[in-house]
Amino acid sequence: MVQSLAMSSPIRVVLAEDHTIVREGLRALLDGRDDVVVVAEADNGHDGVAAATKHKPDVVVMDLNMPGLNGVDATKAIREALPDTHVLILSMYSTEEHVRPAIRAGAEGYLLKGSGLSDLVAAIKAVASGNAFFSPQVAKIVLDDSRKATKPGPAERLGADLTPRERQVLKLVAEGRSSPEIARDLDLSVKTVEGHRGRIMAKLDTKNEIGRAHV
Repeated sequence: MVQSLAMSSPIRVVLAEDHTIVREGLRALLDGRDDVVVVAEADNGHDGVAAATKHKPDVVVMDLNMPGLNGVDATKAIREALPDTHVLILSMYSTEEHVRPAIRAGAEGYLLKGSGLSDLVAAIKAVASGNAFFSPQVAKIVLDDSRKATKPGPAERLGADLTPRERQVLKLVAEGRSSPEIARDLDLSVKTVEGHRGRIMAKLDTKNEIGRAHV
């Protein structure tokens, strides 16, 4: 069960990024905000897992390419040990071979480096609430997989069990639409759209033969 976050309590974040200048830049962007607080940093995968285990943050912002233990394996370790801690991948890579393993490992968001602060904060808030957040390029990969998966089977595909409405929401996410914009276009409430996004993520994690069944 996803724990609700009190409005007065900032989202506690661990930054796992091996490039010092990038990590310090992320911290500088987030420092001073009332809604997000960085509780620890790590410059490799092993330390990222250790920091998450020690601080039990709401969200770990995780790079994929890190020394010692890569971001995918670190994500898997964190999700297995800390089910209430969510992982947001922050990467420069948007290819299928990077996106799919990260989602299978339990990442609930995938944001591309180069995104703005507003997207970073929106992604952190989304995954902290148990919802999915994908950069448009990443959402397109999931959408393409859902279009190919016309029936359940052993093929390595994502999104086989999405409803027509969920595929519609995913398509708009892939086009770069925000939840308020999707709500307006589909004549839905923002809460309903966020619910669809959460169910999309749950199905990516639990309804396909490509991930851990208990995520």
